[in-house]
Amino acid sequence: MSKLTIYDSEEDKFSVVEEPDPSIQYTYADYLQWKFEESLELFRGRIYKLAAPGTKHQAVSRNLLVATTQQLKGRACQVFAAHFDVRLPVKNRRKDTEVNTVVQPDLCVICDPTKIDERGCCGAPDLVVEILSPGNSRKEIKLKHELYEEAGVKEYWIINPAEENLVVFLLTEQGKLEGLKMYATGDTLQSTAIPGLAIHLTEIFNN
Repeated sequence: MSKLTIYDSEEDKFSVVEEPDPSIQYTYADYLQWKFEESLELFRGRIYKLAAPGTKHQAVSRNLLVATTQQLKGRACQVFAAHFDVRLPVKNRRKDTEVNTVVQPDLCVICDPTKIDERGCCGAPDLVVEILSPGNSRKEIKLKHELYEEAGVKEYWIINPAEENLVVFLLTEQGKLEGLKMYATGDTLQSTAIPGLAIHLTEIFNN
């Protein structure tokens, strides 16, 4: 069981939180009150610590942000990179009640300006990109896929910097994020959710 040190602004002290704890459901209100020593996300009220990004991860993130920003300049769609809070409308599977889920994608594109506020994004982005780090667990990857699918993210990319490839998932009419294709260095990816966005993978994998 992992431990996270969290600063409680009301108590003005640090406390240790055990995770996972099936008896605890944290909320977005809790999240706003904390000052984290670590970067955290909430998956259906459960705390998850973000893996520390490596050099390759950061280089890919930087290159992708630059390419996406240049192509979206002057358009209604906006691009945001971590750390940027995205509050997703997902439910607790044990109870039929909504709980707060807050994720920090490595990159996301939002075309509906009403979803953007001073705290980040409220609702599903049109495009979400996650870049794998050595610390990412299979459970975390699976959970995020489920969260993005349930929230209605139209397009989801998972990038593996070590193997220099990218997998695209598209939301079907049945509401499922299904794998479309794997791209590698030398390929050009044309986004479906963001028309006109084309990413040359050789460029994003160059340091």
